[in-house]
Amino acid sequence: MEYGVAAIAGALIGQIPIVAWTLVAIAFCALGIMVYVAIRSRTRPVDLEKATQAVRALDIEAFRNLIDPAEEKFLRDNLPPRQFRAIKRQRGWATLIYLWEAGRASTALAGFGQAAQRSSDPEMAAAGLQLTENAFRLRLQTVTAGLHLLPGIVFPTLQGRALPPLLDQYERAADIVFRLGRLSSGGGLTRSESA
Repeated sequence: MEYGVAAIAGALIGQIPIVAWTLVAIAFCALGIMVYVAIRSRTRPVDLEKATQAVRALDIEAFRNLIDPAEEKFLRDNLPPRQFRAIKRQRGWATLIYLWEAGRASTALAGFGQAAQRSSDPEMAAAGLQLTENAFRLRLQTVTAGLHLLPGIVFPTLQGRALPPLLDQYERAADIVFRLGRLSSGGGLTRSESA
C-alpha cells in the first residue's frame, strides 16, 4: 500500500514541472498578445464618428427589455414550459449578441478616450481619461454578463441571474462621447487624429 501511494505521489510530483512550464508558456503568450494589441491600437487613427456610431448602434431599449427580470417572470408565468424554454434560449442568444456589440463599442470608445487624453485641452484630456476608464469597466461588465448568462441558455429552467449594471455604464460612456464630440468641434481633437 505504501509503495502504491509513494509511486502515485512521485508521479504527481514529476508532473508539477510540466504543468508549471505550461502555465508559464501560456502566460507569456497572453502577455505577447496584450503587447501586440496595445501597440496596434496606439498606431491606429481614431475617428470620432466611429466612436459615436458605436454608441448609437446599440438599441438600448431592446437590450433593456431582453435583460429585464420582470419580462422573464411574465414569460415564465404565461407560457407553457416548453415554449418558455425555447424563447428563453432565443432571448439569451440575442442578449449575447448585444453584449458582443457592447464589447465592440467599448473598444472603439477606449481608443477615442486614449486619443482624447493626449489633447492639449485639459478638459478634453480629463474627459478622455474618464471615457477610457468607463470603456474598460464596460468591457469587463460585458464579459461578466456573458458568463452570468450562459447557464440560463444551457439550462433555461434556471432562474435568471441579475446581470451587472452594464447599461448604466454604457449610458455614462455615451454621455462622455457626446461631450467629447462637443469639445472636439471646438477644435480640441480632430476627426481622425493619429494616435
